[in-house]
Amino acid sequence: MTISFAHNGDVRIAYETFGPPDGEPLLLVMGLTFQMIWWPDEFCRQLAERGFAVARFDNRDAGLSTHFTSPPRTTIRTLLGKGGGPAYRADDMVDDAVAVMDALCWESAHLLGESLGATFAQLVAIRHPDRVRSLVSAMAGGTGGAISNLRNLKIGTLLRLARKRYDDTREGGVQRLVDTYLIMCSTAHPIDEEWVRKTAEESWDRDHDPGATQRQLAASRTAGDVRAQLRRLRVPTLVIHGQDDPWIRLHAARTLTRTIPDARLITYPDMGHEFPQHLWATIARDVWEATQPAASAPTSEQRQRRTRRG
Repeated sequence: MTISFAHNGDVRIAYETFGPPDGEPLLLVMGLTFQMIWWPDEFCRQLAERGFAVARFDNRDAGLSTHFTSPPRTTIRTLLGKGGGPAYRADDMVDDAVAVMDALCWESAHLLGESLGATFAQLVAIRHPDRVRSLVSAMAGGTGGAISNLRNLKIGTLLRLARKRYDDTREGGVQRLVDTYLIMCSTAHPIDEEWVRKTAEESWDRDHDPGATQRQLAASRTAGDVRAQLRRLRVPTLVIHGQDDPWIRLHAARTLTRTIPDARLITYPDMGHEFPQHLWATIARDVWEATQPAASAPTSEQRQRRTRRG
């Protein structure tokens, strides 16, 4: 896969593409700390086979994109807004996504954001509605600022992660990534642990910046309460959530669906804070259907699969 770079001022954003360039443009926005390679290649190919020109990218402070520096602080202190100001703001990460679209000569695109990446995809739609054809928000947290995010977070999972300690070595760093990913998965389906470890090893070799998580998290806090802006969105929106998500409460997805006009919600059994392999084809189909003009009239099968709004 060929790596290209977009530029937002002095910041370089690494990206790569799948599928024919004349397909429907689809930008994948990854979540907190994780690199673009955590969008599985085969899932990207299935999206491309549906008719998308797919692009995924490393957020700033992840992978091969530009990294920043900051004093060390814990995730919990960052969530509470303690430990100093952010190295950059949420708007800067929004502009990074737009820079990738510019580099690809996409006047507009469909957006699929995962976890914190879903929040940034929402912000792109708010700040640049003319650049967004449709929005698919997967596994997103709250939209009412830091307090809303904390209420929707399953604190037990955060504490499980916070209690773990790892050696400051490649082996320890890789194991931390493996454990973090596995904790986010549903236990109701098989997990390809060989792929998880291989991707964790590749992630470490591409970059192992210990302060990146806190810097991205601090930036996300600057977005604030965006519920009023979301209520004014006129972008076709699909909300996706796993019924077995150990990280973000399903309440967050239901609230987001009620907030964005005409948004639809689909939840998947046996799905955690992840896109499990057994659902790739289903999710690729649902994303494709949601981005097409006829998506406003869901099929009977879709009606059976989606949950009641409320």
